Amino acid sequence: MARPGGAAKSMGAAPVGKPHYWDLACAELAAADPVMARLIATLGASHLVARGDSFVTLARAIVGQQISVRAAQTVWDRFVKAARDVRPARVARMRESTLRACGLSQRKAEYVRDLAASFAGGTIDPLALPELDDEAVIGQLVAVRGVGRWTAEMFLIFNLLRPDVFPVDDLGLLRAIARHYRDGAQVSRGEALAIGESWRPWRSVATWIMWRSLDPVPVEY
Repeated sequence: MARPGGAAKSMGAAPVGKPHYWDLACAELAAADPVMARLIATLGASHLVARGDSFVTLARAIVGQQISVRAAQTVWDRFVKAARDVRPARVARMRESTLRACGLSQRKAEYVRDLAASFAGGTIDPLALPELDDEAVIGQLVAVRGVGRWTAEMFLIFNLLRPDVFPVDDLGLLRAIARHYRDGAQVSRGEALAIGESWRPWRSVATWIMWRSLDPVPVEY
């Protein structure tokens, strides 16, 4: 996704800039996989960028659940305009009707407010999350209503910049694998996992490259 308009000012700011492992990951992926080598050659200087803080990353991921990148960007822009200050304490007080008017479904409006309350009330401590391993982070986040494994994996990739996350339930990732590795034939989660084994320990990077192969607009949360 494009970077969020109206940057949030809440807690748990993520690092900004190219991940320190990016160049090494691309070199090793290209050496191990001819498809990756071809795709990486088209990227130029593009790379994963973490923008926004912990709350923004998760809120954007909820907004983006099961809709296209462009549709999610439109809804997010409306949400930022309505909120004016995208901090947990502010968002927790927003009316569901206001959130619905931004384009959020009833369920997503509830989820975003619940997420905000979890941050504002201290149920989620964004300063503690970087100290946890991937599965422990996922375990904490999925305890919040509306945050499933996919949303938590987006957080690991885009906020904590973890290098080896493989969101195998992501439809865009599966579509890209089908296009580049199966001549367009649909792939199962098991087949995707098998293909992804050769991308360890850089599956986050490989996933981002797969996304970019479908859409030139960088995916950012």
